[in-house]
Amino acid sequence: MRYQISGKQIDIGDALQVHVKDSLGSAVSKYAERPTDANVIFSRSGYEFVCEAIVHLSTGLTASAKASNTEIYAAFDSCCEKMEKQLRRYKRRLKDHHRDRPQPVDVFGASTYILAGSDDADAEEPDTLQPIIVAEMETRVPRLSVGEAVMQMEIAGAPLLVFRNEKHEGVNVVYRRDDGNVGWIDPR
Repeated sequence: MRYQISGKQIDIGDALQVHVKDSLGSAVSKYAERPTDANVIFSRSGYEFVCEAIVHLSTGLTASAKASNTEIYAAFDSCCEKMEKQLRRYKRRLKDHHRDRPQPVDVFGASTYILAGSDDADAEEPDTLQPIIVAEMETRVPRLSVGEAVMQMEIAGAPLLVFRNEKHEGVNVVYRRDDGNVGWIDPR
């Protein structure tokens, strides 16, 4: 597994990097057969250290966890426990699933755009209705069943997930509704 360990405005020492690799590696290897890479970012928020970890698995799942504490090692340990809990739940759900996936999830490339928003409600009307593109990035759209998409969205803690439906290859969306249920958009 590839590790990218960095700090925002913080010097990350070798001892912390070794601790992260050992702890996160053992936690992920318990529940995931083929992890591909892990990004761990440390930062400060007031008097607390914040640790944010993102692990990508070969099955297409992206698990993320975030924790904070007054000590940097405690922040990471807390984050690692959350990650381990997510992966344990993911593995339990996979065991409950009736169908085993013999191949990794197919992913398709797609473009992601960040559009500029207007901060001032009293601003004058723009000359054109075309939005201003602030950034353009690449993203991955997985090919999943609806159940797998809901599971991946819940485990990642994301508000929505765009995916390609395995049954008819159409682009679908699952999202968390305000009432706590999950919505599914399936355009035909």
